[in-house]
Amino acid sequence: MTVEQIATTLNAKIICGNDRAHHEVKIAFASDLMSDVLTLREDNVLLITGLANMQTLRTAEMSDIHCVVFARNKKISEEMIELAQENDIIVLECSYSVFKTCGLLYNAGLLPVF
Repeated sequence: MTVEQIATTLNAKIICGNDRAHHEVKIAFASDLMSDVLTLREDNVLLITGLANMQTLRTAEMSDIHCVVFARNKKISEEMIELAQENDIIVLECSYSVFKTCGLLYNAGLLPVF
């Protein structure tokens, strides 16, 4: 699934990475617990979270995650946008709950990590 398809499915806004809207994502993982995210060993993972802080983007960077959806209508700060841009992390903002976000993406064909 491309980032553009994800944005359309979720009625989400791409905050960072519009130039990489055709980036392919194979699987998704949802968590607000960043220690769980750090255990992932997969490629092309989409992180879905409602935890909108710098630690989320630093965790994505450390886990080699290049696409993050912030659910629950969370808005990221300018400082977070700068960090995402520096690390080539695509960021989307979505108004749906994490549960609904996951369900919509699963129904659209995105696979879970496990």
